Amino acid sequence: MFDPVQLRTFLAVAQTLSFTRAAGRLGVRQSTVSQQVRRLEAAAGRQLFVRDTHSVRLTEDGEAMLGFARTILEANERAAHWFAGTRLRGRLRFGASEDFVLTRLPEVLEDFRREHPEVDLELTVDLSETLQKRLAAGRLDLVLVKRPPGGPDEPHGRLVWRDRLVWIGSERLRLDPHRPLPLIAFPPPAVTRARALEVLESSGRSWRVVCTSGSLSGLVAAARAGLGVMAHTLGMIPPGLVRLAPGPGLPELGGVDVVLLHGAPPGSGARGAAEALARAVLTAGDRLHA
Repeated sequence: MFDPVQLRTFLAVAQTLSFTRAAGRLGVRQSTVSQQVRRLEAAAGRQLFVRDTHSVRLTEDGEAMLGFARTILEANERAAHWFAGTRLRGRLRFGASEDFVLTRLPEVLEDFRREHPEVDLELTVDLSETLQKRLAAGRLDLVLVKRPPGGPDEPHGRLVWRDRLVWIGSERLRLDPHRPLPLIAFPPPAVTRARALEVLESSGRSWRVVCTSGSLSGLVAAARAGLGVMAHTLGMIPPGLVRLAPGPGLPELGGVDVVLLHGAPPGSGARGAAEALARAVLTAGDRLHA
């Protein structure tokens, strides 16, 4: 009943909330994306998106289709792999920043290992900027990282979803507007640290770093203890912390892109495994954030 191409297009729009960005991710025209979504809506007999010139959001039926589409595509991928009679082999070096590892990404990796038991999957967890440097140096084959928002036609990387950076902290935290903002942050060159310092400097808000840690668990512990605030992705706020309302002392942090970047060259042994894992991450993108 439902065309996998249309379902894949639907997922891309649902995860990026943009027909333009979905087209860039899929490598097709925006008109093609619109056409595929209309055909899927016709097949379902329901409206899946509410859209205007400024925004795109899922309807209640669209939210239901999100789960169905992911399940259908995952089953289709398993069936295609089974009947193709080919097995992926070799080593795949995958990198992800720590906040993704604390989501449902481990479930995606577990499913991948079950489907491709002859692939030796090596996971590296580090800062996004560090992972990109290791990718460029040929030390990783595929990475899932955060970076500042790019244009809809960004040629480097496949957009998984677009999110916002927000200030988070303990719900009991009380900030004194007359004192420097207590900041909890990853060490350089972390994306969230760079953005936080940039907006604080631009707004003229004084600040002081009260905790630096290369581990997200260390930052979360400091934030839960009420030591200060940290910049974090809205869709992945750790348990025990809350979003803090922006104001004069907490300027808006703006958006952030979550992207997959390839390092394995086409035709290499790792490229097939990297493509298979990339498809799995893209299909499960909505499971990786709130």
